Amino acid sequence: MVKEIILNHTLIKVKRFEERKVNNSYEISVGFEVTSEEYHDIATLLYQGTFDVKVPERDLSFRGTIREYSTSMTNLYEKGQVGDYSLTLLEVKN
Repeated sequence: MVKEIILNHTLIKVKRFEERKVNNSYEISVGFEVTSEEYHDIATLLYQGTFDVKVPERDLSFRGTIREYSTSMTNLYEKGQVGDYSLTLLEVKN
C-alpha cells in the first residue's frame, strides 16, 4: 500500500490510495489527515490547484490538477483539531 505522495515538494502521508487510468491519463485518489498545525501550509498548497505529483512507492510522477477535493472540517484553526481530507488528482497533458 502507498503510504505517501509528494505534491510540489511537500510530502503528504496518506491513509488511503487508489490509482486508475482515465482516458489514458493517471488519476489518483488519496485520503489523509491534516492537523491544525499543518492546516495553513496544506490549504495554501491545495489552492495552487495544479501540482507536480510523485508517488515514490509506485515510481509514478505526473503533472496533475485537482478533480475532487473535500474535508471533514473547514476550520482547523483551533489547536489540537484533525481533519480528514479526500483529494483526487487527474494528470494533465501539455
